[in-house]
Amino acid sequence: MASLADRMRGNGRIAAGLLLNLLVSICIVFLNKWIYVHHGFPNMSLTLVHFVVTWLGLYICQKLDIFAPKSLPPSKLLLLALSFCGFVVFTNLSLQNNTIGTYQLAKAMTTPVIIVIQTLCYKKTFSTKIQLTLIPITLGVILNSYYDVKFNFLGMVFAALGVLVTSLYQVWVGAKQHELQVNSMQLLYYQAPMSSAMLLVAVPFFEPVFGEGGIFGPWSVSALLMVLLSGVIAFMVNLSIYWIIGNTSPVTYNMFGHFKFCITLFGGYVLFKDPLSINQGLGMLCTLFGILAYTHFKLSEQEGSKSKLVQRP
Repeated sequence: MASLADRMRGNGRIAAGLLLNLLVSICIVFLNKWIYVHHGFPNMSLTLVHFVVTWLGLYICQKLDIFAPKSLPPSKLLLLALSFCGFVVFTNLSLQNNTIGTYQLAKAMTTPVIIVIQTLCYKKTFSTKIQLTLIPITLGVILNSYYDVKFNFLGMVFAALGVLVTSLYQVWVGAKQHELQVNSMQLLYYQAPMSSAMLLVAVPFFEPVFGEGGIFGPWSVSALLMVLLSGVIAFMVNLSIYWIIGNTSPVTYNMFGHFKFCITLFGGYVLFKDPLSINQGLGMLCTLFGILAYTHFKLSEQEGSKSKLVQRP
């Protein structure tokens, strides 16, 4: 009975973490798009604000004894911190240059790329059924991109780079947590300031710092409040991503994440008047079918593995 209760509590924590990630991830997409469209705040500067607020949030958490920092060698986190910068910057650039629907559907390609990386580099195997579910996911993304009347070549380049860097980043997050024996907060606590320092050096080369359009420019109070709120929500997104990947897997996180695209696509149509053609709708349904099929097969495999363990003497 105790083990059953522990499992139920564990499943409840995972469900709560997934739900929190769903809510804040949808919120950050709409909020960031609103900041880009209505205020024109620079992309890398917004990302820098996100990183700094995330580090401050974690600093407060450790002062409140929510977690205990663990000393980590910076050299072990350098590549992870760099990929974190690329992950956020490129996905934000994709959001800035694409419709919300195209931005969200392009992210669905992260799952096939993660599976390829884990297969080639980590010798992880996936069943034929799981591999076949990637076909409708990929086909749906291609359909949406092809029939997007607001197709933007530069936006698609940023989306492709975002998918590649995000896939590497999410695989490395899971690997580093196990390699260094740290939890999500301990890892992010050291990685966030490193990523902030990298962007602090890079921002002056790509964006104005002072004056019109700069991070320290004459912004309205409403714009600054929106940027600060975006930073707080980004902290919650980053924390929930780390927690989910550390407690499940990169593929599970991504497959769950694809459910967000239905809501964000609808939200983009309502809030930003993004057009939605019949063929784009078919692409969305095709990707959703792949998600549901993956979920069904993955759960079946997990149940089968548990049954075999129970039957062992």
